[in-house]
Amino acid sequence: MTIGIIGAGKIGAAIARILARAGIHATIANSRGPETLTDLTTELSPWISAVTIAEAAQADMVFVAVPWSKLPAALAGLPNWGGRIVVDTNNSVESPLFKPADLGGRTSSEVFVGMVPGARVVKAFNHLFAALLEADPSSEGGKRVLFYSGDDADAKVEVGQLIERLGFFGLDLGSLAVGAKLAQFPGGPLPAHNLVRFG
Repeated sequence: MTIGIIGAGKIGAAIARILARAGIHATIANSRGPETLTDLTTELSPWISAVTIAEAAQADMVFVAVPWSKLPAALAGLPNWGGRIVVDTNNSVESPLFKPADLGGRTSSEVFVGMVPGARVVKAFNHLFAALLEADPSSEGGKRVLFYSGDDADAKVEVGQLIERLGFFGLDLGSLAVGAKLAQFPGGPLPAHNLVRFG
């Protein structure tokens, strides 16, 4: 399975680092072009390489980690996702003010699904701050918990297996309607909790 990352901010870079740490090859892209990612790809060589957004979007599993207001532009013009897995790592706020976007009562994942037609969307990697996400998942003596949710059972299995391979304990929260609401920031009860499974 090929993996792409769209977005090279704190969360996108953290995902790149934990993939590289596990010896998993992936591509990463941002809005400014591959040449702006030299420092990150040098740090994570040979596992992570920089490409265009269109190239990263062709992977079998694509992580999208883009500031909320920039998501439409980042995903505009991409072809239908054709049943490939898209991991929604986004929250409907932006630093430094962390003012929530008005989603009209919908979850951020419901809005996100409309931006990636044809994708099998799994919500994951969004409830921890970047520094904690890229830290050793076994640093407290157990396995750090990563929540995930989605409406496609097979896609969730793939993401759950990757989470386990990365050293975390994956916890399936169910459908997007249920799980995304629990794990989204702001509004959900689960974000920013550093939960660890022992045993």
